[in-house]
Amino acid sequence: MTAFRASAHSALCACLLLTGCADLLHPPPKRDPNYAPTRAEDSTPPLTNMGAIFQPGYEIRLFEDAKARRIGDTLTILLSEQTKAQKSADSSASREGTTTVDAPVILGQQAAQILGHSLESSLKASNDFTGKGTSNQNNALTGSISVTVVEVLPNGNLRIQGEKRLGLNQGNEYIKLSGIVRPIDIDPANTVDSSKVADATMIYNGEGQIDDANRMGWLQRFFTSVIFPY
Repeated sequence: MTAFRASAHSALCACLLLTGCADLLHPPPKRDPNYAPTRAEDSTPPLTNMGAIFQPGYEIRLFEDAKARRIGDTLTILLSEQTKAQKSADSSASREGTTTVDAPVILGQQAAQILGHSLESSLKASNDFTGKGTSNQNNALTGSISVTVVEVLPNGNLRIQGEKRLGLNQGNEYIKLSGIVRPIDIDPANTVDSSKVADATMIYNGEGQIDDANRMGWLQRFFTSVIFPY
């Protein structure tokens, strides 16, 4: 019986150890408190007033749609971002200079040579520079993310923020969004295009084996940084 308990205890420790290793190799997605959802305001019905037919807090909105308008309401943002940038530079510069110093005058006579060496001197310098650079960049982000209303501004606009966390086989991916939305831009399906989000901050990044493989090591980053002199 004692041997059985010892073996069961060893098996349990091995399982816990393997689980811990799995969590280290593939940690679950982490929450960003800067994009945390906001709780809805307290909507508890007030005390019932038995002396009137109309009871506050129990009304039915017959002509109100499901659009987000209050703190804590959810809103779906349709991501349709596409950017394209192109830059080209071509520059050249050149400069030349010549300086001549005649032989000095000694006792009224110009001594052209001393011990067979000429005293005249001249200096000539030239500098040429040519530089060219080209840069092309294309980015696209499509999909959707649901966010919550965190503040209703005095003019009626809604400040939103939210985060989507995806735990994949080889790592985690994050989509974060914040900005300001006009209620008039929200369609009946409670969605709005990302191009209509003002002061928008959109972040798409990841972590894990695939993301690590796409990054240069610290030594390579040093040799390609601006502090490397060559």
